[in-house]
Amino acid sequence: MKRAESEGGEGGNAEKGENEGLLVRRIRSGTVIDHIAAGEALNVVKILGITGTTTEALSIATNVPSGQMGKKDIVKLNNRELSKQEVDRIALISPHATINIIRNFKVCEKKGVEIPDVVEGLVRCPNPGCITNTNEPIASRFSVTGKGLRCAYCDWIIGHDITSYIL
Repeated sequence: MKRAESEGGEGGNAEKGENEGLLVRRIRSGTVIDHIAAGEALNVVKILGITGTTTEALSIATNVPSGQMGKKDIVKLNNRELSKQEVDRIALISPHATINIIRNFKVCEKKGVEIPDVVEGLVRCPNPGCITNTNEPIASRFSVTGKGLRCAYCDWIIGHDITSYIL
């Protein structure tokens, strides 16, 4: 069986349907974000700042069968490579995601995301009394713990729904 067009996928059929046709077209250059937790693709698109008014060509596949994960989501961005800050944002909501850099229809670079120990300026503190939510020019700073994200200034913990607080 032919591999899923060299753009991520597992064992050749992760992006194919019953008739073995591709669900999503190959891209010449850009980024494929693979192994996104099922149901999180739209949150990935949101945290990357992609809206209906931006110019990126985008493909999204949700709840794709995966031998490794059961189900997964995939996002393909045509002609765009992600910054480290964007990859760190993705790691916060989908820590098993992989980033595939595509050039001339081939995967040139493949790497997993890593959750940073400290998240600075990426997440808004939900505590209205936190100094980061005042007019002071202070960037938010969170340490990553087993319970979630802990604000360095007020000790508020974001334990779930991190997506709502990503800047």
